[in-house]
Amino acid sequence: MQVETDVDEADIGRLRAGQENDFWMCNQAEALERRAESSRTMSLLLAAVASVSLMVGGIGIMNIMIVSVTERTREIGLRMAVGARKRDILMQFLTEAVALSMIGGLIGILLGIAGAMVFSAIGDWPAILQPSAIGIAFTVSAAVGIFFGFYPARKASRLDPIDALRRE
Repeated sequence: MQVETDVDEADIGRLRAGQENDFWMCNQAEALERRAESSRTMSLLLAAVASVSLMVGGIGIMNIMIVSVTERTREIGLRMAVGARKRDILMQFLTEAVALSMIGGLIGILLGIAGAMVFSAIGDWPAILQPSAIGIAFTVSAAVGIFFGFYPARKASRLDPIDALRRE
């Protein structure tokens, strides 16, 4: 049994006048361009997430340091009363903030390396760990400590020794 159609066999695969395309063509350059655009989008998304993470971490460090300054007000007053300069107090609290952020950065780097190794083993693809990226991550964590630790350190260094010694 044969079904008759009004389609001529020579017209198979061709579009009629006014008919919309039902196919698309792509060359390698377009595919590479789409891949590059996708990569740029992912990089921007990653940068946004990293920025938010740095802000949250920095605010956490600042809050910890403000509590530390508040709890150690008498100690700061005593140190200033026996001759510590404002610069000494500032450097003490900045050093603590940087140490805190570097410990956090080191923990983050170790977790990142462990995660890369686990996903590499599960996904059966090579993990590429660049020492320069690890160094940059460690440097950024120290910079976050300096930036967000400066306000509490400055607050501690500007305390009046007499008022600080009177506080309970």
